[in-house]
Amino acid sequence: MSIAKSNDWDKTFPKSENVDVKKVYFKNRYGITLTGDLYTPKNKPEGQMAAIAVSGPFGAVKEQASGLYAQTMAERGFITLAFDPSYTGESTGEPRNLSSPEINTEDFSAAVDYLSNRPDVNPDEIGIIGICGFGGFGLNAAAIDTRIKATVTITMYDMTRVTANGYFDAMDEDARYALKESLNKQRIEDFKTGTYAKAPGLPEKLTGDEPQYVKDYYGYYKTPRGFHERAINSNGNWNTTASLALINMPILAYSNEIRNAVLIIHGEKAHSRYFSEDAFKKLKGDNKELYIVEGANHVDLYDNLEKIPFDKIEGFFNTYLKNNKE
Repeated sequence: MSIAKSNDWDKTFPKSENVDVKKVYFKNRYGITLTGDLYTPKNKPEGQMAAIAVSGPFGAVKEQASGLYAQTMAERGFITLAFDPSYTGESTGEPRNLSSPEINTEDFSAAVDYLSNRPDVNPDEIGIIGICGFGGFGLNAAAIDTRIKATVTITMYDMTRVTANGYFDAMDEDARYALKESLNKQRIEDFKTGTYAKAPGLPEKLTGDEPQYVKDYYGYYKTPRGFHERAINSNGNWNTTASLALINMPILAYSNEIRNAVLIIHGEKAHSRYFSEDAFKKLKGDNKELYIVEGANHVDLYDNLEKIPFDKIEGFFNTYLKNNKE
C-alpha cells in the first residue's frame, strides 16, 4: 500500500496515494441520514465499476476498520463505501448509541440503494463487507436483499445470539428472563428521567484480570492503534436498553436462503470463531466458503495487514462481482 500523511486525515490508518475519498450522504427507509466515505481508485476507468459497501465493527466508526477495508479494496479496483450505521458516528438518528437488528440490516440495503444510483457503479455488481457485529447484519441483509451479489463477513458476531444467550450460549432461559426484567425496569427509569442509562463499556484501564478478548478489544479501541473519538467502543457507551431489540430477533433465521456468494473469514484464535463456523453450516450452495486465518485473533482482522487476507477477498469479489458468476 502506497501511503501519504495528511494533517486533515481523520482515519486510524494511513491515507493511500492511489485512492480518492469524499464524504457522501444517503437516507435509509426510516428517514435516517447515513454518512459515508466513498473511496474511488485514482484514474479510474470510464464506465461503470463493481462496488462494495462496508460497515462495522459493532460500536466502531467508518474511520476505523471499515475505512481500512474500503480504501484497500478501492486500491484493488472497486468503488467502495464505508458508512456509519444509524444512530452512531456521523450518521443521524435519535437517541444516539442505539442498535437495531432491523435498522442496522436496512443500513446495508440503503448503501446498496445509494451505490445503485451512481452513474459510475454497475448496479448488478454490488457486494458488501460486514465486520464483527455487522457481519451478522450483513448476512441478514444478503438474505433479504437479492441485489447484494456477494457478501464477505470478517470476524463475525451474531449480535442477536450473543445478546440472548451470552458467550458460548451459556445463558439459560432463567438468566435471560432476569436480563429482560432488568432492562424493562430500566425503561421505566429512562422514561422518568428523559435520559438513557449507559451500558458498561471497555474499561479505561486494564487490571490484567480481564478475559483475553477484552484485552484484545482494549488494545484496538483504547490505544492509538485504533482509538477514534466518535467510536462508541473508544469513547462512549451503548444505551443499556439498546440490547432489548437484539434478544428475541434471531437475524440469521433465513440465512440458508441466501443464493448469492458468501465468503466467511475468521481468525483461528478468535474467541468469536464459533459464530462464523455455525453460520457457515446453515449456508447452501457451492458459492459459499469458510476461510480461517491461521494464528489470528478477533481484532487482528480489524487492521493487521499481515493477517487480513486481502488477496482472498479481492479474488472472491473478482469472481462473483466483476465476472458475475452465481
